[in-house]
Amino acid sequence: MFASIVQFDPLHNICCVYDEKLPKMAVFKDILEFMKRLPIQKALTNQHLVFESHIECFWKNATFDEESKTINSIVSLNGQDKPIIITEQLVREVLDFPDGENSPTKFPERMVKGCMLRMAYSGPLNSANSFKENFSKPYKFFIHSIVHALSHRKGGYDVMCDDQMNMVTALVLNRKYNFSRIIFHYMKENITSKRKTWIYPRFVQMILDHAYPDLEKYENNDLLALFHMDNETLKVLARYHKNHPESSTKEEFFGFIKDKNYQDPDPVDHLKWRNDEEMKEKSTADELKKLEGFKNTRSEWFLKDVKEKKKRGGKRTPKDQVEEGSSSQPKSKRQKKVVETLLDDESEEEEPEADVEGVHAAGENEGDNEDKSSSSSSESEIDETEHLRRIKAEIEKEQQLKRKRREEKR
Repeated sequence: MFASIVQFDPLHNICCVYDEKLPKMAVFKDILEFMKRLPIQKALTNQHLVFESHIECFWKNATFDEESKTINSIVSLNGQDKPIIITEQLVREVLDFPDGENSPTKFPERMVKGCMLRMAYSGPLNSANSFKENFSKPYKFFIHSIVHALSHRKGGYDVMCDDQMNMVTALVLNRKYNFSRIIFHYMKENITSKRKTWIYPRFVQMILDHAYPDLEKYENNDLLALFHMDNETLKVLARYHKNHPESSTKEEFFGFIKDKNYQDPDPVDHLKWRNDEEMKEKSTADELKKLEGFKNTRSEWFLKDVKEKKKRGGKRTPKDQVEEGSSSQPKSKRQKKVVETLLDDESEEEEPEADVEGVHAAGENEGDNEDKSSSSSSESEIDETEHLRRIKAEIEKEQQLKRKRREEKR
């Protein structure tokens, strides 16, 4: 059966909540005003009901047409197969993303890291991974919401991928960003990868319902459970590992978080994370001092410095090309073993590494990520063997929990 081999995680593509009646929400109240006026509310908070049969049918039959640049599939309506055609523009329309075709998907990495330092990021600047544990509670809540709602990954929720760092930076600086292209890109990548998985189930259902409002829906036996944010989530989110405590530095809000009228300080070149007035602040010198040791990574989601391009003997990529997402990027030749969380089965598979994904991790539980982040965030690179061993252990625990839940329902 198709469902038996499809990776699905009920913590993937979930909603964040702003309910101040939740006891633990008081810990994060300072950033709620900013969260409530983010221009991507529908994608973050719309708890659209998702139906397993619809998602299974869509991904089982999904194909990508290179010529038309469309995702094509079918949906069952009154016993008949109906076509569904998805474009980047349709994603933009259904999810109400405030972007356009020419909005960027990449920013200079130095600028992104500068913005992270301004958010009091306490982790290693040149690490391949950026952990949300290295931020104070308000920023941790913000990043948690972005990662769980918009990430294409189904696990590794303690880590921000490079495209998610760009998202966070864009929202904090009130900068244009092409959210629609990112979602569409990873939907396409899912189709062309070795194994299709049920990514973005909430977004897919919203698109299906937009195209066919009269789809049959059986809430009693066909609902796909997504574990949206709740008070238990907030309890875990408020904790820090004993070996990696919360920074004692008081976070200072800035940019669009502090001022609803804040304007992007560099809307053309995207090199600045401060405007001219903010450059006079004392903390600027600290950020610039830390950035002296900054080194560019090889991530395809960051714009490269021109000097670095020349050093490597490469040609400068045209501006319109580097902002196009990764459809034009070369496929990575490396392969790595990725442990997948399966709906019913447990296995390890050899899977090609996505050509644009900066960090790979899967099957991690939100509550157990603290142990991993405390050690990993203090190193420049993760010990891959130990990392996979921990992931496998967490997968086994998750499978036992799922089996227990199924038995309790019988």
